[in-house]
Amino acid sequence: MLSRGLLPAVALILVIVVSGCTSPPLATTKAAETGADLRPLSQVTPLPEPKTRTGPSTAKPAQADITGGKPAVQHLPAVITDHQGTPVTVTDTSRILAFDMSGTLAATVFGLGLGGNVVGRDVSTGFPSARNLPLVTVNGHRLNAEAILALRPTVVITDTTLGPWDVVLQLRASGVPVVVVDAKRSMDNVGDIVRQVAAALGVPEAGESLATRLAADVDAKKAEIAKLAPADPARKLRVVFLYMRGQAGVYHLFGKGSGADSLIGALGAVDVATEAGIEGMRPVNPEALAKAKPDVILMMTKGLESVGGVDGALQVPGVAQTPAGQRRRIVDMADSQILSFGPLTASVLDALARALYAPDDAR
Repeated sequence: MLSRGLLPAVALILVIVVSGCTSPPLATTKAAETGADLRPLSQVTPLPEPKTRTGPSTAKPAQADITGGKPAVQHLPAVITDHQGTPVTVTDTSRILAFDMSGTLAATVFGLGLGGNVVGRDVSTGFPSARNLPLVTVNGHRLNAEAILALRPTVVITDTTLGPWDVVLQLRASGVPVVVVDAKRSMDNVGDIVRQVAAALGVPEAGESLATRLAADVDAKKAEIAKLAPADPARKLRVVFLYMRGQAGVYHLFGKGSGADSLIGALGAVDVATEAGIEGMRPVNPEALAKAKPDVILMMTKGLESVGGVDGALQVPGVAQTPAGQRRRIVDMADSQILSFGPLTASVLDALARALYAPDDAR
């Protein structure tokens, strides 16, 4: 079941190498697991005409993990006012829980070098270093109060995208410091989220370093993508992000303010949902989808699997009538990556750009 908080928060996962005295480097996993042997994006040969490409692609970031040493400087107690205006004092970060709909917050904690202190995860946190942590969500994105309390967190960082909210209030009432950060996820506020999390954990210097380096890496990746994407507006790819959960009969498209719009824009493509005036997340309208004429459909991997793959997606009303459907041009990426803006953002952009513009020139 989709949380109502997903609408402002979906804006979902990105390479960043953090160095310096207060922000530890992020290490990549072995090449066999991450695809680190890929040629630089600047060296790949783009398709002569991306609009006419046929067949599906799966985008896999070259960097899929987030690891690193602890920040050199930490200031505790951290006395802050969170995004909801609630004063919070954090005195102990030895047992951290960070959870949200998109998996951004735990990834950010790891990016700040405090991943070794994280004691649990939400279902959207799936990068290798966190994968074996116990889950604190059930039935998808529903918080499990017993599981959370059993982990004895000393601080909780969350937003308004997961529920029931009574669980968060129960944590606060039990004496656990709960810091609520901004629920919006997009290319535009990654740095703000990093700074909010860093302030809560008493590592503002590490946060500033991470935010600055992430912005630089994303800007550099956008510049590379701009050289691959057609400059002529008539040749630009028209893209739509579809969220599907076949078991529940959920078929939505994401538009302006969903985060998918900023991702598509960063890829040098046209977000057809935003072009059509669609705000946030809306059920798929078959006629409107066909009229929007997307050349490419972006999806989460598990969502694509839930409808039976590409063949199943083509059975969703409206999909087969689009240029993307007619060419089977569906690009999927892991649920825990594609809309989880944070320390892996540049790598996600890199992988999606390859799938869109150079799927045959991976190495």
